[in-house]
Amino acid sequence: MSAELYADGVGEITITGSIVRIDFVSLSPAERDGNNNPKAVFRQRVIMPVDAFANSVDLMQKALNGLVEAGAIRRIADMPKPPVAESRQDAAAAVNVSPNFN
Repeated sequence: MSAELYADGVGEITITGSIVRIDFVSLSPAERDGNNNPKAVFRQRVIMPVDAFANSVDLMQKALNGLVEAGAIRRIADMPKPPVAESRQDAAAAVNVSPNFN
């Protein structure tokens, strides 16, 4: 059996020459930010050549398109416009989607 890693997301991607480093993060059960939200903490780094990274991005794009077609997620551009909010806080609450799918 191989080891598995859960990540809440990618914290940073660094490209140095022909090497790509992808840092995965997860939300800490103990560490909190100034708003008392869990902090994203480093969990694991994947290091690969730039051509392997490009191939993986293509594969992830295909997976993303499949999720959109299946209706599992929606892109922000495809969503209806939110109602006009009276305050900035209302505006933030009106759209509850990931900024990763702009």
